[in-house]
This record gives sequence, C-alpha cells and structure tokens, in this order.
Amino acid sequence: MRKMFALLLIGALTASISAVGAKAHADKWEDMITEAGKVLKEVNSMPDTAIPSDLFKKCKAIAIFPSTVGGGFIFGAKYGQGVVLYKDDRGNWSAPAVFNIGGGSFGWQIGGQATDLILVIMTDRGVDGFLASKFTLGGGASVAAGPVGRDAQASTDLQMKGGIFSYSRSRGVFAGLKLEGTGISQNKEGDKALYKSDVTAKEILKEGKVRPTPAGAALIKDLQGYSK
Repeated sequence: MRKMFALLLIGALTASISAVGAKAHADKWEDMITEAGKVLKEVNSMPDTAIPSDLFKKCKAIAIFPSTVGGGFIFGAKYGQGVVLYKDDRGNWSAPAVFNIGGGSFGWQIGGQATDLILVIMTDRGVDGFLASKFTLGGGASVAAGPVGRDAQASTDLQMKGGIFSYSRSRGVFAGLKLEGTGISQNKEGDKALYKSDVTAKEILKEGKVRPTPAGAALIKDLQGYSK
C-alpha cells in the first residue's frame, strides 16, 4: 500500500511540475509578444519618426523582433526571436506566429547591442518567403530602410517587387544595420507552447486555425488602429 501511495504521489508531483514548466514556457513567448507590442508603440509614438500610415494600410504582414542581439565589431552576427502577423484582404490581422532571425552581418555595429527590428512585408510573395523552409533577406525578397513619418510615401517600385521595409532601433551605440544575408525561420517550439498545438506558421497566419492569446489580441488591436 505504501509503495502504491508513493508511486501515486510521484506521478502527481511529476504531472504538477510538467504543468508548471509548460506554463512558464508559454509565458516566455507571451512576454515576448508583449515586448513586440511595446516596440511597435514606441516606434510610432512620434509623428516624425513613425512608420507611415500608408504602409500599414497596404502591407500584407509585419514582423517584430524585440531586442535582437548583435555581436562583434564591424563583422557581427544577429540572433533573436520575434513574431509575424498577417493581414488578409479584408484587413483582418492574424494571431502572431513565432519566428527566429539570425545570420551573419557585415553592417557597421558595435558589439553586444540589443536592437529592436520591425519588418513591413508588402506582398503575399514576401509572406510566402517567410513561410518557406529557408528564407534569406535580400535573397528571397528585396529589403530597404523604410520611410519615416506618418504621412511619408514609400517607393512604389519596392512595394510591387515584393519588397520589405525595415525599421531598427538600438538601445546602445549603433551606426547602421545591414540585413542582407540574414536568415528567417519558423519557431515551431514557440508556436506549440503558445497555442498548445502542433500548428504551423501557415495555419496560424493564413488559415486562422488558432485564437490569439491575450498579448496577441492586444497587439492585433494596435495594428488595427495603425492600419485604418
């Protein structure tokens, strides 16, 4: 009897620890979505430096990578995680899908600085690139520094070619950011932790198979406001 009780107790403790661990893992990604929302708000808080309203209206998706880390002096490497949200033809935003960013950079950078990065994806072709198994900025789609100011106009040529506009903000010393050659990949672990399902990024973004978490819903609300 004692042995059976001990086994039952061990089983209950193991299940409890597993549940706590799963919640903590999900909270990690939920916190990251919250940070992404803060980055978007801060970038758009000043009219003269905000992402143009026209881009929010015309884009097909937005990627936000809060606190992407760059290492090294002049020759560096970037890595981090962020979220992508897709906007359908009716103007509805999807739940966020988690993505990784990483790869070599030949940009002029001072090592160890954390950089917030926003990518505004203008066409479905650009979105499909993100959904591919391997996608490289500058290879799969053109990438250029985005215009700033709420009333600024973006290059029609870049929009038509499936281009991506980038916006970066460093918390430390930073002298430019070159994104060509940087890889983008889906983070299946993050999506599974958030949505408790083996859902793919395509199912999240284009097929609407999950409901957004509270942080995701807040981010969607902000994007709806910017894209009106």
